[in-house]
Amino acid sequence: MGKKPLGQNVPSGRWSRLARLGVMATSVAGGMLAEGARQLARGERPKFDEMLLTPANARRVAEELSRLRGAAMKVGQLLSMDGGDLIPPALTEILSRLRSDAVSMPMSQLVTVLDKEWGSDWSNSFERFSFAPAAAASIGQVHQATTLDGSRLAIKVQYPGVRESTDSDVDNVAALLRMSGLLPNTFDIREILDEAKKQLHAEADYQAEGQWLTRYTSLLGQNSRFLLPRHHPELSTPKILAMSWVEGVSIESLAHETQDLRDQIAEDLFALVLKEIFDFRVVQTDPNFANYRFRRESQQLVLLDFGATREISEDFSNAYRKLMVCAISGDRPSMYAAAESIGYFNNEVSDQQAELVMLLLEMACEPLRHLGGYDFGASDLPRRMHAAGMALALDRNFWHAPPIDSLFLHRKLAGTYLLAARLSARVDIGRLVKRYI
Repeated sequence: MGKKPLGQNVPSGRWSRLARLGVMATSVAGGMLAEGARQLARGERPKFDEMLLTPANARRVAEELSRLRGAAMKVGQLLSMDGGDLIPPALTEILSRLRSDAVSMPMSQLVTVLDKEWGSDWSNSFERFSFAPAAAASIGQVHQATTLDGSRLAIKVQYPGVRESTDSDVDNVAALLRMSGLLPNTFDIREILDEAKKQLHAEADYQAEGQWLTRYTSLLGQNSRFLLPRHHPELSTPKILAMSWVEGVSIESLAHETQDLRDQIAEDLFALVLKEIFDFRVVQTDPNFANYRFRRESQQLVLLDFGATREISEDFSNAYRKLMVCAISGDRPSMYAAAESIGYFNNEVSDQQAELVMLLLEMACEPLRHLGGYDFGASDLPRRMHAAGMALALDRNFWHAPPIDSLFLHRKLAGTYLLAARLSARVDIGRLVKRYI
């Protein structure tokens, strides 16, 4: 196998992006036919899921969505919600491949973007600009730069065509998923798709992200546990975000540090989530591990990427407070009423389906009820939640979109749980929650 290229051009036109999706659909269909023929040759009756979800097909879908980046890649991440189990297993397998970094764009395409946003003489403002990206993701890639006065900056550059093609990308990917049979006709994702478009338009506005960064810094105030980059609006445009460069090691690299340090980091993150829900009513909803770093010198958590930040209403915040109170006290009828007010149940949910949802919510609240430090590393909670989630996912009569705000909040909570488990951390969640209930 040849070496992977350092960069690939991002299709920037609407029709070129649609063509790439067409290539993917044709390739996947061909893969299904080939797998069906192999099963027939073995004397087996072909099964749709097995024909669709071959390793080769999963790779084709993931590679094409990664090549398109932007909305095509992000809508997959939104549906998979970083560990959410309320979608078909086959689709989860494909979408989980989109959580890693995208392939970066080549230098020629990067320079075209910089010239357009900053003018052709932009290099005169820098002592050094690294054309090799320090990171690449779904919307853009990050470069290191040093200004003439010696300031080190992180320059996030948006992929061309991402913003302009958001709506059509979302619609095209949704249509592909629907036509493939991975999503049943009973699963109404219109609200999710509408929200995906709004969220992606917001994330693609780097000036707005800079404002969120500034606002979030203000909300944290003098909290010394966290460190955020400083926004440089004089160099920022709708497609370029300039921030101070903040050193730090990856959060996963701390898995072998002392238990005390791992516990403290996880406790800080859970405390921050509670502040977001109940104090700030502003939540950074993307829990990707890459959005957290650790600065050893000052023992601070570095928070990155505020494009997915969103406000939540006071009513929504209060409903979750009630849900937590009822879960901790064991008041199941009141917990059901709180979940119903949030929107977990529609009019067609059966008693059995409602019971499965309640079990899932009770499991999610298990760390809140635990006395003392909850050991996320030793807990089988993820396995139990996965089993309960699969029971719902396999019930094709149940699939419906949960409330959008809860979907984003679950994404954040699930990511924080997963990070605590990765660190094998022990956290007294009940003590943290007590001040809010």
